[in-house]
Amino acid sequence: MTREEIIAILEEVKHPAKGEQSLVALGMVKEVEIQGDAVAVTLAFPKRRDPLAEYLIGSARAALNRHLGEGVTAEVKTVVEEAPKPAQKKALDLDLSGLSEVGHIIGIASGKGGVGKSTVAVNLAVALARLGFKVGLADADVYGPSVPTMTGTEGFTPQAFQDGEKEWIVPIEKYGVKWMSVGYFADRGQALIWRGPMACNALKQMILQVEWGELDFLLIDMPPGTGDIHISLVQDIPVSGAVIVTTPQDVALADVEKGVNMFRNKSIAKPIFGLVENMSWFTPEAHPDERYYLFGRDGGAQMAERFGIDLLGQIPLVQGIREGGDAGEPAALGTRPDSLAFLDLARNLAAKV
Repeated sequence: MTREEIIAILEEVKHPAKGEQSLVALGMVKEVEIQGDAVAVTLAFPKRRDPLAEYLIGSARAALNRHLGEGVTAEVKTVVEEAPKPAQKKALDLDLSGLSEVGHIIGIASGKGGVGKSTVAVNLAVALARLGFKVGLADADVYGPSVPTMTGTEGFTPQAFQDGEKEWIVPIEKYGVKWMSVGYFADRGQALIWRGPMACNALKQMILQVEWGELDFLLIDMPPGTGDIHISLVQDIPVSGAVIVTTPQDVALADVEKGVNMFRNKSIAKPIFGLVENMSWFTPEAHPDERYYLFGRDGGAQMAERFGIDLLGQIPLVQGIREGGDAGEPAALGTRPDSLAFLDLARNLAAKV
């Protein structure tokens, strides 16, 4: 293992906003240290903080781990060549000017994975756009971003531009919605090996340094659970409130309760606009009038009543929803019963907000 081999590995890590030039070509690799089975790489960033810094650090670490294999530890350090004053750095990190024209920021959350939260978020965004609202969606699931697949925008690379001291990322637009996801800056199937603080910082950049423009709604597809990312998000970004997605069965009750309690915690204190019951019943595509309650009936309504929140919508389990998500064509674009269910959900949320 030599310095030249490490440099060759880092040549694979491209900066998406710099014409796909590598970290090496951009002169960002300042130091490579090799001591036994330990490798430490130092990346240099300019005084103006790179909006994709956390992504580049995570990608460099992932590339090293992938090539060096087991038994070798890889560390990626950073250095600021011209360190800004602390007050200036804080102001830049928490600059909310990109949200100045955004009406309502709504987190789409769930107590656990596998309930179709991202499917609901994407289709809700499309349904709101169909109703005439200006909508954006930020994919905050930095460990498993799925918005590029569900919207047919895989392979798209957002552009960036400089405005004074700040660099802005331009969201992808399709189906009348502005989309932003960390998935646009990672290769398909690439594992993003990020610790909690790094993921939180990447998430803020994916929201605060995006040129959203004028929006009625900015939906944030939050990762499942109630961890650091959620707390950091709702404390540092002016979230208007949340929508919680669940499935009808009784075992989902505890997960809904965790989500409700998180947003109602006095250190967060964000309103919950309502509950969405996904997979409410199964409807065969050939028999749209038939309903089979595979996971129980009215479980979402009972949960909503228990926690004193509204039931905003019930989404059926239809094969076309899954097929549309895989094909990048959200079900909310159509006229089938499942499509209309998302439109009803959008109307109910807009009226509630």
